[in-house]
Amino acid sequence: MEIPEFYVGSILAVIAADIHAPGKQNRFIGICIQRSDYGLRAYFTLRNVIDGQGVEVRYDMYNPALHKIEVIKLEKRLDDELFYLRDAAPEYSIVPFDLEPSPLPPGSLVPVNQMKVKLGPRPWHERWERKNLQGVMDLGLPQKLYDRAMHPQIAKPWTKYDLMKKYRESISDVEADDITSEVYTEIQNIQLSRQNLLRKKLSGNPIGPAGKS
Repeated sequence: MEIPEFYVGSILAVIAADIHAPGKQNRFIGICIQRSDYGLRAYFTLRNVIDGQGVEVRYDMYNPALHKIEVIKLEKRLDDELFYLRDAAPEYSIVPFDLEPSPLPPGSLVPVNQMKVKLGPRPWHERWERKNLQGVMDLGLPQKLYDRAMHPQIAKPWTKYDLMKKYRESISDVEADDITSEVYTEIQNIQLSRQNLLRKKLSGNPIGPAGKS
């Protein structure tokens, strides 16, 4: 499957196999609110509002169940993640399922949507005043809350308990990638080993001494 160019803020339509109905497919369209990780662990999340209910679907980029990723509207937004749409009015997330694709002319730059989202009243899903959000209107909070949110012990109180922080900040990106790859490989081997044991158990073959697992 060809993976097209897209960014957080782009509108995508994904066609995927329905694991509960063999031979059938589902099509979901929405705004890309997150794109994370890399390699075989890469994934992205789409959001839409259907019948007044916010719906988010996370897709693994290289999941064999995916049949097609179609870019309906290619654009970027001012922030790297758009989770704050959960606390905004539904119209900021609504994408019609019959929306026609609007491709960019060849060679043109990807536009950046300058939209400023107005959030609803608190409580929110997150403390958005602690994040440097560019695509959100003024939150209308007292200045003391902004000042308090920027204090290191308030914004990230867990860092004083993080025993690995200094180590992570000192190693190079290459070394970090090697460690991540090694851990991922080990996890894959453990999962494969568990699957083999399960197959032997289901097939009735003895596992271990005296046929005990």
